[in-house]
Amino acid sequence: MRVVIEDVSKTYAAARERTVAALHGVSVAVESEEFVALLGPSGCGKSTLLNIIAGLLAPTSGAVHFEGERRAGQPPTAMVFQEFALFPWRTVQKNVEFGLEELGVDGERRAREARRLIDLTGLDGFEAKYPHELSGGMRQRVGIARALAVDPAVLLMDEPFSALDAQTRQLMQEELLGIWERTRKTIVYVTHNIQEAVYMADRVIVLSRRPGRVLEEVRIPLARPRVESMMAEPVFAQAAERIWMLIKAQARDAIRA
Repeated sequence: MRVVIEDVSKTYAAARERTVAALHGVSVAVESEEFVALLGPSGCGKSTLLNIIAGLLAPTSGAVHFEGERRAGQPPTAMVFQEFALFPWRTVQKNVEFGLEELGVDGERRAREARRLIDLTGLDGFEAKYPHELSGGMRQRVGIARALAVDPAVLLMDEPFSALDAQTRQLMQEELLGIWERTRKTIVYVTHNIQEAVYMADRVIVLSRRPGRVLEEVRIPLARPRVESMMAEPVFAQAAERIWMLIKAQARDAIRA
């Protein structure tokens, strides 16, 4: 599924009749099966843009279009949030089944699909566990499985690993890349981490400080599947350095302002 973000702007109403411009004139095309990372300074509108793509927020102007065939009952998007956002009273199995319940899928098919995704995300054997019985990494795997259960055309991820320790974060990056290799979902991924963006994405869209606009699209010329040793390649360092220079220039502009 191809995603076309066309001249999207978003302005919020603030106190005393003031307004805050979060995004201005953002235009990006995300190709089918592409993994695209959104990155920029804090407050640049990355999460706002993701919520607009998800249909959770309406743009003040512009539009988002989805291009390509979609199966009946398949939602255009599903979101994996920064917070784990699981239902504490539901087991792993029942959390993964939730979206399918909302779509009216019968119990047998729900259970079968949930078990497939539990296996895909490395949760086999934990079906009957509750969220409080799981580690942070495992809880986020449940969130990913729940999002995949509805078979979205586009998977949206809002800093899904930011709350994890460094080792778990690296492991989850590897897990997600493996899932992408097997499912080939179109993914739009928000992160603050430059190395994470370069390691995982086909392209990194760098946004300016608020109001967010597209500064540059940095293509990542690394082969797939990605492996950790690629972080030592010159093209990895060059892409990370280019992105850092863009972000640093934005920070300097903010200080001068």
